[in-house]
Amino acid sequence: MNFHEKLEQYAELTVYVGLNVQKGQLVVINTTIDTLEFTRIVVRKAYEAGAKRVQVNYEDPVLTRTHFELAPDDTFKEYPEWSVLQRDEVVNTGGAFLWIDAEDPDLLTGIPAKRLADWQKASGTALERYRQAVGTDKVAWSIVAIPSSKWAQKVFPNLPAEQQMESLWQAIFKTVRIGEGNAVEAWKNHIALLEKRATQLNDKRYVKLQYSAPGTDLTIELPDKHIWMSGASKTPQGNPFIANMPTEEVYTVPLKHGVDGIVQNTKPLVYQGNVIDGFTLTFEKGKIVQAKAATGQELLDEMISADEGAAYLGEVALVPFHSPISDSNILFYNTLFDENASNHLAIGDSYPTCYEGARDLERNQLAAIGLNTSIVHEDFMIGSEHMNIDGITIDGSKEPIFRNGNWAF
Repeated sequence: MNFHEKLEQYAELTVYVGLNVQKGQLVVINTTIDTLEFTRIVVRKAYEAGAKRVQVNYEDPVLTRTHFELAPDDTFKEYPEWSVLQRDEVVNTGGAFLWIDAEDPDLLTGIPAKRLADWQKASGTALERYRQAVGTDKVAWSIVAIPSSKWAQKVFPNLPAEQQMESLWQAIFKTVRIGEGNAVEAWKNHIALLEKRATQLNDKRYVKLQYSAPGTDLTIELPDKHIWMSGASKTPQGNPFIANMPTEEVYTVPLKHGVDGIVQNTKPLVYQGNVIDGFTLTFEKGKIVQAKAATGQELLDEMISADEGAAYLGEVALVPFHSPISDSNILFYNTLFDENASNHLAIGDSYPTCYEGARDLERNQLAAIGLNTSIVHEDFMIGSEHMNIDGITIDGSKEPIFRNGNWAF
């Protein structure tokens, strides 16, 4: 299979499995000018799948950098109404959102943290309805990625420039099972295995998880009606889609005030075009009471103070150390990939779909049942080959879930 054939298969996988585009559907794609060739193929296949209209919002990373460098301070405290309206139209009509990521991990390095924090708050507040729709799977959505030169240079700094892009392409193709026969069938089989893991955990009904690893000693309480899920989701109409491609995780929701102990990251967190690394978070009764980072301390502080819920957890995700992405020994500097190579947690907003009967609840109702809400949702990686995780049952018994970074059952 040559490169163009792989590209076509990747686009087909994105449209028919990731988004699962339906006839008559509005599709909005957010991406950068680095993805032009691939995006054009995706648009064509979306129309072939029956899409009514496909709208592409392109950003130029150079112009984005210029904006954050030179725009007036007040600009970052406002969010454009036209962008809100576009998202509302997709939600109102049962459309679909696609992100094609080619992010430069260092794009906004050096930009004042206050500007980035103001923009996070402004966009998070303005897009509340849209975030709720995505977080509760009321619309189909998916994230895929392709290389950009800046990203490839970050991932493979020791390779000659002409080999960096090719190496990142091949790594991405492998993680999404392109070039290994029928990719659609491969994904069906993969999702079935993840669903089996989720079912096993749901049958256990653990009340707590205990994490142990170098730098980590953490206990996370789970709500009574928690649900473990895989990367496969469904809209209210029953249409399946896969939000993250690749995906290797099963995940659920923690009890907001039920997290205690300390946790240490094991992979860098790329946030707002900056790298945060070498950090530990200390929790008491769910809240982050201390955060220390070797790199990106100011931005970490801004992130966890974005609102009240930004200092609490919203997601718990399990990923074995021996997974295709982890076994590649590639640090992607991109959360879409790195979170699927490692056990991870998410600061901020929770997924109501991970709690029985919570999908249609309002924010205040979610708080009443112990789920966190926030304008922030940022995954950070904590897994390693040294991590052990135990599940605590309602009678206090302790059962191994992970040993040495991998499934223990």
